[in-house]
Amino acid sequence: MIYLLIILITLLPATSDARSMTLNLDQALWIAMEKNRDIEKSREYSRYVQGKYTEERAAALPQFSLNGTALFSKDESLGIGGLPVQRQFSRSLDITLSQPLYTWGKLSSAIRAAEVGLKTAEEQLRFFQQAAYRDVTVAYYDILLSKDLQHLAEENRSQKLRHLEEVKRKFEAGVATDYDVLAAEVSAENSIPEVIRSENRVKVASERLRFLLALGPNDIDVTGDLASPVEAPQLPSNYEQAIRTAVKNRPEIKDLHHRTAIYNELITIAESENMPRLDLKGAVGWHWASLTNPDPSYYADGSAWNIGLFLTFPFFDGMKTSGKVIQARSDLRTKLIEETKLHDSIALEVHQAEFSWVEAAKILNSLKGTVNQAERLLSMAEKGFELGVKIRLEVDDAQLNLLQAKSNLARAQRDYRTARTGYLWAIGVLGEQSTD
Repeated sequence: MIYLLIILITLLPATSDARSMTLNLDQALWIAMEKNRDIEKSREYSRYVQGKYTEERAAALPQFSLNGTALFSKDESLGIGGLPVQRQFSRSLDITLSQPLYTWGKLSSAIRAAEVGLKTAEEQLRFFQQAAYRDVTVAYYDILLSKDLQHLAEENRSQKLRHLEEVKRKFEAGVATDYDVLAAEVSAENSIPEVIRSENRVKVASERLRFLLALGPNDIDVTGDLASPVEAPQLPSNYEQAIRTAVKNRPEIKDLHHRTAIYNELITIAESENMPRLDLKGAVGWHWASLTNPDPSYYADGSAWNIGLFLTFPFFDGMKTSGKVIQARSDLRTKLIEETKLHDSIALEVHQAEFSWVEAAKILNSLKGTVNQAERLLSMAEKGFELGVKIRLEVDDAQLNLLQAKSNLARAQRDYRTARTGYLWAIGVLGEQSTD
């Protein structure tokens, strides 16, 4: 936690506004691993499971207790034949021992189930860490895309205003008409809504990241560039290998496998309900007793102890145990069905993630040269318009093509990175190997 505070302080700007911070992707992921609410909840679940394990293990250990009594009694039915009825006053202070010796596998199964529960907590923590890694990465790229689109919208707005000023100068020089001026004004005004929408998209994306990082009221900004190259990690060479990697690494599969093992132990626990049980019990202490009539009175005290073996065999409980066993076996079969369904679901998810990544890569490759071509086309159209061989419509078309090309390229770069993140998530290695 101290390291987290240090890095947060270093991220705060030196200006008077101490509620704003600028993060790169690594910093955002680091904060998420420490402060994300789901990760914090899973850590609390780990502590709960540790407590459950301690509770189950305690049942196999000796139990000691200190018991004290003070009893005053009188029984008139004992006055037989005119005998005086004694009033009794007794006190005792004992330390008792209880130690299970044999429980037909109930205690050992409960301890094993609690041990497996510790592993389920570990897998749940891995799941939420990978989910936070995925969500923060996507939110980070969404902000970069929104900022790029905002920049394009503002650039388009500035260009429209420059063209409007140019047309007005030509109108004053007598080489442009009222129609040209009006068309330029309409075009400039039509660029305003996209500027407003792009600004709002940046705010929404930033709020999403702030929520994932659990940074409270702090304003979030990010640094980075969608155009920066991405080094491909070592990935499975084919679909079958990808499925094997997912089955091996996905925390959901491991978690469900551990839960299946727990339900196996619950069957043993249920079957032991009507089986013999052997316990060692004993006590040692000091007892006081007195009889008063009130006269004469008798008083005595002394040490007392006892120890013995106790056998309990509830050989018939009205089929209650049989009902519990049926329920436990049904729960186990349900978990096995869920495990099979999860395997099928993850296989489908890996397929879809692979298709999405391949699609995003192809789209990105197809758009790499489009922006340069659109820029050349706009330059030629503007030059032709200045020379009088091109009309305004052709310039507007070239501007629109360039804007679309840049926007499509930015979206393709974002989609490629998020698809890559989704694929690493699908095979269960996101955040657990270098993906820079």
